Amino acid sequence: MNFERDCSLIIIDLQNDFCADGSLAVNEGDKIINKINSLQTKFSSIVLTQDWHPLDHLSFASNQNNKTPYETVEMSYGVQVLWPNHCVQGTFGAEFHKDLDTSKANMIIRKGYRKQIDSYSAFYENDKKTLTGLDGFLKQNNIKKVYLCGLALDFCVYYSAIDATNLGYETYVILNATKAIELDGSKNKSLKDMEIKNVNLIHL
Repeated sequence: MNFERDCSLIIIDLQNDFCADGSLAVNEGDKIINKINSLQTKFSSIVLTQDWHPLDHLSFASNQNNKTPYETVEMSYGVQVLWPNHCVQGTFGAEFHKDLDTSKANMIIRKGYRKQIDSYSAFYENDKKTLTGLDGFLKQNNIKKVYLCGLALDFCVYYSAIDATNLGYETYVILNATKAIELDGSKNKSLKDMEIKNVNLIHL
């Protein structure tokens, strides 16, 4: 089965820091890479996203006084989870995992590189206003359907799926090609919300 030319595979944040031994490792995050490499052979449009933070990023707990990872703070755009330092620009942790085939990608979207604002979604930063450029790229290439995979299901994949649907794309999340962080029930909450908002949850 090959997908039509109006479909795009969007591979979210398959980077070293989200895989085994990374600073924000998703359990079994690297176990989905072979599946994703196989999926890439079916698509003519492929996009990779890459978390790309400066060291002084305000979403890092280390840059907030007396805060520890996974606490929350109020930012100008709302509640922000504080994370361990991860995917710092130019470091090994920010690189794509060595097993991921990056040769077929048509575009790489870097996100979270503005110090003052985090970015979960592939489409917007967390203020829901600042565009990453992905929507423009997809529309320019007449993409109507997006298939999302990668890390992590309950954060960056979830936010990307909701934004894709709101932007008018027919949106699919490939459940057997993603893994969750699982923070206080975040996996189930994200799955339920995606179902309510007409995101198609599938296995391929």
